[in-house]
Amino acid sequence: MTTLPPLTREHCAVLDVQDPLAALRNEFLLPSGVIYLDGNSLGARPKSSLQRAQEVISQEWGQDLITSWNKAGWFQMPSTLGDQLAPLVGADAGEIVVTDTTSVNLFKAIAAALHIQSASPERNTIITERSNFPTDIYMAEGITRWLDRGYRIHLIDSPEDLPVAVNAQTALVMLTHVNYRTGYLHDMAAVTALAHRHGALMLWDLAHSAGAVPVALNAAEADFAVGCTYKYLNGGPGAPAFIWVPQRHQAIFQHPLSGWWGHANPFAMQPGFEPVAGVRRALCGTQPIVSLALVGCGLEVFGKTDMHAIRSKSLALTDLFIRLVEQRCQQHALELVTPRAHAQRGSQVSLRHPHAYAVIQALIRRGVIGDYREPAIMRFGFTPLYIGFTDVWDAAEAMRDILDSQDYDANEQRHAVT
Repeated sequence: MTTLPPLTREHCAVLDVQDPLAALRNEFLLPSGVIYLDGNSLGARPKSSLQRAQEVISQEWGQDLITSWNKAGWFQMPSTLGDQLAPLVGADAGEIVVTDTTSVNLFKAIAAALHIQSASPERNTIITERSNFPTDIYMAEGITRWLDRGYRIHLIDSPEDLPVAVNAQTALVMLTHVNYRTGYLHDMAAVTALAHRHGALMLWDLAHSAGAVPVALNAAEADFAVGCTYKYLNGGPGAPAFIWVPQRHQAIFQHPLSGWWGHANPFAMQPGFEPVAGVRRALCGTQPIVSLALVGCGLEVFGKTDMHAIRSKSLALTDLFIRLVEQRCQQHALELVTPRAHAQRGSQVSLRHPHAYAVIQALIRRGVIGDYREPAIMRFGFTPLYIGFTDVWDAAEAMRDILDSQDYDANEQRHAVT
């Protein structure tokens, strides 16, 4: 095996100069002295968001008041933003609405899929990963428990288990495209085809994909998808999520949360529910306009580049971080959890260490912000819109120094949010 020569910070600085996305860093407000490697949990703030919030609060709400539902396009905002987001995930206009939370949208999508499959009572199984983000599993557990129609959840322990697990009893396969803990990237087209060969429907959670890796929902012929906007899409803390329903499923898409915004004529004020045509039937109640408006600020930045350029830089950043950690921290008990293969890697690097939480806290004190996930995993997200190659060098160097000097408290008190 060929040993690559050691890298230098000067080499990384040259890569920054050559970076075609470098100018996009100026679109974000980043604190001085901070290397932010947690955009996979909460994206950085677009500079334009403050002005947009002031505009919504002072003018649209403060001056125009209720007329802004029409005048400022508030009522259409879930669809307007959905169309803006659609190209980032391989969807068409009229297939996405930005609304509610990822958990709530999962509930709608699971319910819709089970309703479609209800004509085949032998299809009673939802398949997902044991390592899936817990809320995905919780929502599946909740809906199957309350429906009480004999549905069961089958948790697999590895992507390799899927071909054996999916069978004639499978109603729905529900996976997160990029695993939140490991950064493992599923082959969307292959997994969807596997589900369809057995008559199952396919639901993708794009929370760690949208804005981070190229996604082709329609090309893969997926059935439903959900995702959040506050990670790589930089919509702000708790920003509304999104749900994708392809044109071919919209006429049969039904869910129990039939609220007035999903009504065919919401201002007719009729006692009976009649769903609107199209993806807006996935809406429930009145939308949180201030936070919804800020989603557009993050999406506007993506209009200045494309997902292939973002993916190219993402792989270069994560390759560099892995190489630096392995070269400069090789004597320490670090285990790479994220796949090396580009085709199986999202835009993050996860490392296991016996004192992972304490090391993460030591890094944060030095201005390198990553996060911790059980069990014993340090997680680093690389957002190509605002992370540079010298950032990667400096982060790896900080880790080397902390580990070499053991400048961390193995008994570090856990915060509520890790």
